[in-house]
Amino acid sequence: MALRLPRPHRFDAYIALGGLLGGVLLVVIGLGVRTSRDPITLFDGPWPVLVPLAVTAGCELSRRTAPRAALLTGTVAITADLVTQGNVATVLMFTDLVYAAVLYGPPASARRIPWITGLLTVAGTLVPFAVWRVPEALLIGVAIGIVSFGPAATGWIVRDHRDAAEAARLRAEQTALLAEMDRTQAITAERARMARELHDIVANHLSAIAIHSTAALSLDEPATSRQALGVIRENSVAGLAEMRRLIGILRDGDSEPAATPTLEGLPALVEGARANGLDVSLAMDGSRALNTGPDRGTGLDAPQCPVPAPVELAAYRIVQESLTNALKHAGPGRVTVTLAHQDDSLTVTVTSPYGDRDGPRAPGSGAGLVGMRERTELLGGTFGAGPEESADGKLWAVRAALPLTDRRIA
Repeated sequence: MALRLPRPHRFDAYIALGGLLGGVLLVVIGLGVRTSRDPITLFDGPWPVLVPLAVTAGCELSRRTAPRAALLTGTVAITADLVTQGNVATVLMFTDLVYAAVLYGPPASARRIPWITGLLTVAGTLVPFAVWRVPEALLIGVAIGIVSFGPAATGWIVRDHRDAAEAARLRAEQTALLAEMDRTQAITAERARMARELHDIVANHLSAIAIHSTAALSLDEPATSRQALGVIRENSVAGLAEMRRLIGILRDGDSEPAATPTLEGLPALVEGARANGLDVSLAMDGSRALNTGPDRGTGLDAPQCPVPAPVELAAYRIVQESLTNALKHAGPGRVTVTLAHQDDSLTVTVTSPYGDRDGPRAPGSGAGLVGMRERTELLGGTFGAGPEESADGKLWAVRAALPLTDRRIA
């Protein structure tokens, strides 16, 4: 299989063609760097300079694709040009080869070439002066510096600026990528939060509506149907009010946000569950039944460790969702809600009878358990839900331990 050389860049072809034509023109008009009487000139006449000129022009075609090989070949050509009358075009193209080798070559070559040309410049300055002891000998070092070290230093400066610009571009792209990832994560987290809030606020009312409407349709008793319709109306009005408030907040943010639920709202939440047909008891520290009457307060003693607002909201939502699940799935019997302060944490436990129920059921999607788990994990707590055996029979228990001093809720 034939070896295919890389195609030269169009700009490099222009440089090679221009240098070659310019050098030929200089030969035609008889303009050289040295005369035939110069001691260094071994090949007299104008035409021998065409060989180094053509070779250097050919090297220009590979100044990007093979910069090191082009520089080595060009070095041989410029050395051959020294024993002829010389051509300015050959010298200029050689300086471009040095520049391109530093700019486009490997990093190791880019670092070494300026040092090598610098040493050659110093040697070309000191050695001739030490041999001939005349000031004019210093011009040899100046010429070597102009032809080799100057282009190499220029290529290094340009390469350094190019690498800095590339690094800045990469940093900008990484910053934009990180910003996009943060934005995506923020949107995902906000959607999850909105889904939890919407589910917790509305699901309770809709579950009560579904259960009581099923009961009203299955029982042919006017009194029971009327009572069920009353519960359905109350939950419908409350659910519509919550939906209207959420839609207003999501649309333009002009609606006044409702007060954040706290532990003091648990008695009212329990009373609402009782109105929907649940037998619920609420206890603190597992020993004192909480007062739920309008004139007796909540019955909650102030804890030694204050309860942060996010913990209160999470506890309220967990109890709310647990009561909703009990309304939809629990068997006949008492539902117990217990709050306890243990080791700087608030433990929420909701138990309900587990088993088949004769009454109407509402379908569930499992989103409630997911939402409760997410709320608990966001606060650094632990969550568990599942059936348990007890002295009263088989129960479904929801347990959440919410830390009161975690830095994530500070």
